[in-house]
Amino acid sequence: MNMQRSVPAWLPRHVATAGTAPDGTRMNTVELLVRDLDVMTAYYQHAVTLDVLGQSGATATLGRGGVPIMVLRQERDLPAANPRGAGLYHTAIVFEDERRLAAALASMAQRVPQTFTGSADHLVSEAFYFSDPEGNGVELYRDRPREEWTVNPDGTVAMATEYLDPNQFLRRWHDPDVPDAGASAAIGHVHLQVGDIASARRFYVDTLGFDVTARLDSALFVSAGGYHHHIGMNTWRSAGAAPRAATLGLGDVRILVPTRADVEALADRLRFHRVPTADDGDTLRFADPWNTRLAVSPESEG
Repeated sequence: MNMQRSVPAWLPRHVATAGTAPDGTRMNTVELLVRDLDVMTAYYQHAVTLDVLGQSGATATLGRGGVPIMVLRQERDLPAANPRGAGLYHTAIVFEDERRLAAALASMAQRVPQTFTGSADHLVSEAFYFSDPEGNGVELYRDRPREEWTVNPDGTVAMATEYLDPNQFLRRWHDPDVPDAGASAAIGHVHLQVGDIASARRFYVDTLGFDVTARLDSALFVSAGGYHHHIGMNTWRSAGAAPRAATLGLGDVRILVPTRADVEALADRLRFHRVPTADDGDTLRFADPWNTRLAVSPESEG
């Protein structure tokens, strides 16, 4: 199957924002380093309802409609990730609408109900949370239309954590007769565990150029183009965490920007801030202060 680089057009449109990160920035795929490739592939395929887009040796790529979402790479010899260390809090998969989200939620309830960890109405979105067989957090959500979001005078986006009944959501939206196919899901955002919020802000806002969309003493949410957040960071379990060692769990976080010129502009900013990079002419790779790896590529290959 041909894997597309671009992400679905139904994601919320971008708007002009102040940060130096391009307004058309999108999340691409998330790589997980896993111990049991077969078990993890089955979870994301049969429970989360992603398609296997390709599998070669120790790597499987899953997504929707040719759009990759997850890359699973088997690494049998790595130790388990420290749950209180820096790394992944959750991977957030956004669905096109309520019915497609309900189809995935029903699949999770039928196949892996023991992995459910909670749900919430965040005002901008409705979200359901799980923990995969190797302990990686997973969020399945849908966005409310942008015109229903509240933007505060300081440019941040009003978000909250309100009660959301998963059974009521299923009763309202799940219809087993409605097919759930096509490019109806994508990586919406990635939520990371970091050691401290001040350092996270210096790196993701001051260096990478994202806008702050919400902030707490123990959490920071950033985006480009006015999205409620592309990357979240918190210290809820990881305050004071040191840079990551090689472990299972998060491999890398991949981001799309509109053009190669945007990649080169980011490379210039990273050099100015003395952040080591590797650039193969297409993808720029670097790490944040906790050794979480990021990879930025242009959406347009032209």
